[in-house]
Amino acid sequence: MNEAQSATGVGNPAFVAARVALGLLTQQDLVDAFEARAGRLGTPVGISIRQVRRWESPRPGWPNRAARTVLKDLFGRPLEDLGFVPLGRPPGRRPGLPVQGRPGADDALALYAPPSPDVSLALAGPRERWLPQLRYALDEAARTDGVLGPRGTLPKAVTILATIEAAAGSAPLGARRDLLALGARAAEFTAWLHRDSGAGPAPTAYWHNHAIELATMAGDGPLHAYILLRKAQAADDDPARMRDLAHAAHAGPWSLPPRPRAEALQQEARALAITGVRGDAIERLLDQAREAVEAAPPPTGPASCTGPLGEGYTLERLMVQSALCYREAGRPDRSVELFRRHLATGQFAPRDRSFFTAAMSGALAAAGEPDEAAHAGLAALSIAANAGFGQALAELRRTAAALLPHAGRPAVLLLRHALRDAGAPAGRAGA
Repeated sequence: MNEAQSATGVGNPAFVAARVALGLLTQQDLVDAFEARAGRLGTPVGISIRQVRRWESPRPGWPNRAARTVLKDLFGRPLEDLGFVPLGRPPGRRPGLPVQGRPGADDALALYAPPSPDVSLALAGPRERWLPQLRYALDEAARTDGVLGPRGTLPKAVTILATIEAAAGSAPLGARRDLLALGARAAEFTAWLHRDSGAGPAPTAYWHNHAIELATMAGDGPLHAYILLRKAQAADDDPARMRDLAHAAHAGPWSLPPRPRAEALQQEARALAITGVRGDAIERLLDQAREAVEAAPPPTGPASCTGPLGEGYTLERLMVQSALCYREAGRPDRSVELFRRHLATGQFAPRDRSFFTAAMSGALAAAGEPDEAAHAGLAALSIAANAGFGQALAELRRTAAALLPHAGRPAVLLLRHALRDAGAPAGRAGA
């Protein structure tokens, strides 16, 4: 099973969650950590990504003696707690997964021995209460992400998703579809956390593809389309793919609500700008996006991870995303104008404010305002650095590279030093 491919489920959720809890966000991270630990232990054994995939599959098997020694020392727990099945044990169920019919099974669901106390998740009470509990847990994880950032939230997100899938496996059909739809939201959130943590495109694509599969099994067409939009937003290195995914999200055989439809139209406009399209085509898409937002019913309440799709997509958010389009279209003055107007009046969460302020710093650099660009960059960094908001930091590295011709100016030098001190290299020309 490849991280960039779709999957039928989290094959070995105990192992995946334990890996993420150690800060090993990719399978290659585990290979590197395993080999470093083996070296310290003097154990002559190495592994490959292919071996890690096997351990994270539904049938992880039982590692050989040398690998067992390293895994126990690396994770600090018995291998059975990581989803491995000792030789000679009857196949069919890994230890720690819930078994229906076992006494007390309906009173609590412990998915597996958790990687650490702060990522445990149990479902208490009658089965009909599980869905609200899981929704609440996912919303709380999203709020945690806004404070601690993606790396502090990933273990909890993986645990919640695995718990949802375990609950869905034994639920009646109607409840199962609701759980699968919630699982799709959790998988999309997990994809976002991987992307914002800098884990790379392969893990992000893996979780997006898994979210698509869960939404499809739930029979939720709008949610399927919404995840296509999220995939489009992650396609930074392939603007043609970004364009096609965004177009499919709003023009496919489903009906997106007005707010996410507006976001998909805007994303298509941005993709066109990145590919070099100029003029009326971009303006038409942005006009359609504004019409969709203005036609949307008022929000039913505060936006949340499990609430109505795109509930938090406001006119202010569309305007600052339109500023991104104009920047990509070679109109930095118009971009700066929109950023200044709407960042000053819109209500944005810290992550969003840091990202859009970082993007404004890039627009200012493109508009020939290096000092203002540096000051905006420092403002964005003051929000993004501690939480590790990866998308904002990536924008700041892009700005720093654009400001290299002005590297001797005091404000620019201050930004570059601040990025270095925050562990976000300022980049080189062409970065």
